[in-house]
Amino acid sequence: MNLSPLQIARYEYSPKLPGMLRNGVSEISVKVGEPTQSVADQDKIKALFPNTYGKEEIKFEKGTNTAAPKKQVVGVILSGGQAPGGHNVVCGLYDALKATNPENVLLGFKGGPSGLLEDDFIEMTDEYINQYRNTGGFDIIGSGRTKLETVPQFEIATEVCKKHGVTAIVIIGGDDSNTNAAVLAEYMAANNTGVQVIGCPKTIDGDLKNEDIEISFGFDTATKTYSELIGNIERDCNSAKKYWHFIKVMGRSASHVALECALETQANICLIGEEVAAKKQSLADITKQIADAVEARGNNGENFGVAIIPEGIVEFVPEFGKLIAEINELLAGEKTAEFNALPSWEAKYAFIEAGLTKESMAVFAMLPTGIQQQLFLERDPHGNVQVSLIESEKLFAELVKNELAARKEAGTYKGKCGFLTHFFGYEGRCAFPSNFDADYCYSLGYNAFMLISYGYTGYLSKVSNLSAPAEEWVAGGMPITKMMNIERRNGEDKPVIRKALVELDGAPFKFFEANRDKWAVETCFLYPGAIQYYGPASVCDITTKTLKLEQEAK
Repeated sequence: MNLSPLQIARYEYSPKLPGMLRNGVSEISVKVGEPTQSVADQDKIKALFPNTYGKEEIKFEKGTNTAAPKKQVVGVILSGGQAPGGHNVVCGLYDALKATNPENVLLGFKGGPSGLLEDDFIEMTDEYINQYRNTGGFDIIGSGRTKLETVPQFEIATEVCKKHGVTAIVIIGGDDSNTNAAVLAEYMAANNTGVQVIGCPKTIDGDLKNEDIEISFGFDTATKTYSELIGNIERDCNSAKKYWHFIKVMGRSASHVALECALETQANICLIGEEVAAKKQSLADITKQIADAVEARGNNGENFGVAIIPEGIVEFVPEFGKLIAEINELLAGEKTAEFNALPSWEAKYAFIEAGLTKESMAVFAMLPTGIQQQLFLERDPHGNVQVSLIESEKLFAELVKNELAARKEAGTYKGKCGFLTHFFGYEGRCAFPSNFDADYCYSLGYNAFMLISYGYTGYLSKVSNLSAPAEEWVAGGMPITKMMNIERRNGEDKPVIRKALVELDGAPFKFFEANRDKWAVETCFLYPGAIQYYGPASVCDITTKTLKLEQEAK
């Protein structure tokens, strides 16, 4: 195998563990905390999870290990999109499992949850797992988005576990994946299968967080990767002095990634979807906000800048949400075929104009033609518009360009600049994990096995106090049901983990809000540079600005 020098060096990196996990599994004891309840809809969640609801939070500390000795056969699943550090969760799980008993076995189910249903796995060995330590990606076993949520699926999973003597399953995923882990844990407990289920918090979007989960793994590396690229573009546009760059970053349902990148780079503009929704801003409002900054800088001779746009921004715009709802209704049932059969875009436009309300048609009419057509070309399996595919960076670049043309004609805008667009998404999902994510993920995996060895199920592996050095991190677990509420999904009430949105009264947003007016008109760029793996801890082990500000505010 051909390996890069960095890859070889990363294999040799030894991830740091929380202090109470460093003395070996024989000296790890459990401190049991208070019983828990769900964040909302307590009676409904309790009724749905009678065997796993209300359990206590726990933390590990130095002491005598009182777990009953037992051979463990553990299955591990990577679920959902990739996130840097996933390999280290598996490595930490493997190392703790083997340190407890060399006869223990780790099975990696391939391709996500479907691997469990299809009985497709690989048995992990030292030789195999050592190829993936401290590396990015999920290629150790692959991932997938199959949901584990039906009784027939649970029955198949139970049979596969019985066939191979599986005693526990670790599901590494985001909010939906860990919701599935909670439901699977409840089924396994209710049917006395003897199979425990543990979850690990993953998502680069950063929306799986709460008072217990300070940060989901992968967020640190992904945002630092995007911030490096944004910083490079800032340096370039400050050199060329003739372009505005509109950069879309991942974050479908929350703006944590965009906010962190803005804090890291001090870009001129950063849209925060949660603020757009709270203020009920229109597309025209947002366009004016950006155009005001371009005009102010251009009139001051600075015909360049950077705007950061979260992936799901249009979903937060109330008038756009209404437009999408009307389009979905307009093409319901057989109307899609009728629309697609029309011979030209002009004929389709007339069909649209006749079917939308006056208000929604006004919004539709202001969109660039390419975006208009995109709304009608891409549909999800339910026949709805796939909002995440809308090229919002191009949308706002075009809207701002048109607004500035009008201002130049009116004589208020004196500048002149070009517009370039970018989407940073997959570039951040499989990067070499930062030291923080390498350490954090290894700790999550190691900790997950300690939860298994002590007999816990329906728990999330939890490591906290993360803004401190790793020695001071605190490891433990929390019932997944603590994070759950009831939401309406596809016409049904479903128990789900509540997504964490950007808090407009939180310290990270408040810091951004206090500085953004200055950043908008002055050139205050920061250039984070590449992730550093070797050197002083002040450079290599730094956490995100978001986590630092949140912890300082406590």
